[in-house]
Amino acid sequence: MKAIVVEDSRVAREGLVRMLKNFNTLEVVGDAEHPIPALELIRSTRPDVIFLDIHMPGETGFDLLEKIDYSPRIIFTTAYSEYAVKSFDYNTIDYLLKPISQERLAIAIAKLNKTNEEFSTGTKSALEMNNKIFIKDDEKCHLVTLESIRYFESCKNYVRVYFNAESAFVKKSLNQIEERLPGKFFFRANRQFIVNLQAISAIEDGIHDGYVITMDDGVTIDISRRQAADLKEILSL
Repeated sequence: MKAIVVEDSRVAREGLVRMLKNFNTLEVVGDAEHPIPALELIRSTRPDVIFLDIHMPGETGFDLLEKIDYSPRIIFTTAYSEYAVKSFDYNTIDYLLKPISQERLAIAIAKLNKTNEEFSTGTKSALEMNNKIFIKDDEKCHLVTLESIRYFESCKNYVRVYFNAESAFVKKSLNQIEERLPGKFFFRANRQFIVNLQAISAIEDGIHDGYVITMDDGVTIDISRRQAADLKEILSL
């Protein structure tokens, strides 16, 4: 993959370029100290990934991205943590806080390689419980860990996600979401709900050989007879 580095600090820029030479999946084709020369570099090289600082003289990294006519993958490199949520409005792979260690950079490159592989094959692998999920519901943005999600509820063309003390809507089907969830932690209760097994506080017998589960926020959900046997198998010794 072709990569460029955009960073106003010469020391940080040259240091990152050196670090990136350790990854054979990347070819650094250029670097720039400001969004203006960076835009020319992007137009001439069409990089697959941009390692991008946010705070630079005159313009920000976000200003630069608004001028690009395609969507390269972005790994933000910044000293400011408060832009993490906004960064996910773009094709963001990771958000690295300075000073960047070789170990943390390796994690970001692994994410990049994984994303590139999924794009090439047209498949996405299952998420892990500590993965952070970006949810944009109208003008409100959320960045939540998968383990903090209690359950997903199908609502016509949307799915409502319940997490912590909040909820938000995403425009996906319940089936699409189920494909990305780790099966040993999330369970399809019925046609309307997928529940986090770790958020179940009680299970009682229901009608027609099914169950009724109570989530840790007090919500009760019916488990269909067809799913009841699977749930019992999962939760049994």
